[in-house]
Amino acid sequence: MHKEHASVRDIFSLPVIVAALGYFVDIYDLVLFSIVRVPSLKSLGLEGKQLIDYGVYLLNMQMIGMLLGGILWGWLGDRKGRLKIMFGSILLYSLANIANGFVTSLPAYALMRFIAGIGLAGELGAGITLVSEVLHTKIRGYGTMLVASIGVSGAILANFVANTYEWHNAFFIGGGLGFLLLFARVKVAESGMFKAMEEKAGVNRGNMLALFTDRNRFFRYLNSILIGVPIWFVVGVLITFSPEFAVSFGIPEPVSAGNAVMFCYLGLVFGDLSSGLLSQLFQSRRKVILLFMLLSVAAVALYFMQGSSSPAFFYGVCSLLGFASGYWAVFVTVAAEQFGTNLRATVATTVPNFVRGMVVPITMLFQFTKGLFGLENGALLVGTLCIVVAFFSLGALEETFHKDLDYYEEFL
Repeated sequence: MHKEHASVRDIFSLPVIVAALGYFVDIYDLVLFSIVRVPSLKSLGLEGKQLIDYGVYLLNMQMIGMLLGGILWGWLGDRKGRLKIMFGSILLYSLANIANGFVTSLPAYALMRFIAGIGLAGELGAGITLVSEVLHTKIRGYGTMLVASIGVSGAILANFVANTYEWHNAFFIGGGLGFLLLFARVKVAESGMFKAMEEKAGVNRGNMLALFTDRNRFFRYLNSILIGVPIWFVVGVLITFSPEFAVSFGIPEPVSAGNAVMFCYLGLVFGDLSSGLLSQLFQSRRKVILLFMLLSVAAVALYFMQGSSSPAFFYGVCSLLGFASGYWAVFVTVAAEQFGTNLRATVATTVPNFVRGMVVPITMLFQFTKGLFGLENGALLVGTLCIVVAFFSLGALEETFHKDLDYYEEFL
């Protein structure tokens, strides 16, 4: 169970460090494909429009893998334990990435991205669940803050490695980092709450259907997902299509999507650190999410009002968008804290992956509104919808900062 007294040393304990490094490698692998998409597809003999079409296809294979993986690992996390899931997911995506370095055909590439997606889905939820259960109530926000801010900086390493090494080697490095992690986590202990639940007879664990059979539980789950949607509107639309927006705004020099991603993730690192610290300072998760959502509104407004600025200013706005979206750690922590020990890993693992999966309907809606109202107005319409829905969902969720997590969800 939780220790009676919380100390700063606990925040830097082995479970927190391993969960943070796990998420670091997870993010490295997650964004690596986006960065090496063009050179890797060109080496398979594709060119022109095919680079976008097959790039989207491979990204969707990875996202479908993540959605399925989120359900699988979440269920296993409540049935078999938080640590086994971290172990299994790291092993799977490390093997898939090493295999990815050997691909010579598009079907093999698609299969590896799908398998990697399944593996990548387990890391964050298992890590956040473990850290939330191992740390004292008063300091668990610091733990999850460390996990997210160290993790998100994996995108910066991915950008550096992809620009320094040939794309095959970038995948090999990702796989190698994963195997190094497996050695690091050998000494990490399982969550005491999970062990106690395992020993207790008759506790229904990891029953995902239970999230849909009770009205109160279903809305807690749905609202936990919807508060994260603005983050992926920013990443999936404003950052991904930044070269097109830069042209539309009249920015004189070309803007690179790779740089936009890097500056956005750099902002995310500081955003996650700040939101975690502020949630401890205010002793509230909801107030901090509200503050960062309002910051997101301001950052999105600045993005569309910048006009024909310079690429440097544009990247600065990307960093600000990243910072304002940096409530990712607090958002996943809120999801974990909304539910009992017997459903916690299921929720904490599926929620971030469903939010990532929301990129598909968000981009489809953006394509539709873009056709009707143009690039900028179409994006503004979709962004407004995402943010309004998130505000309503946040209002419906309970504050969980002081909540004792040692309880079970009761269902038949």
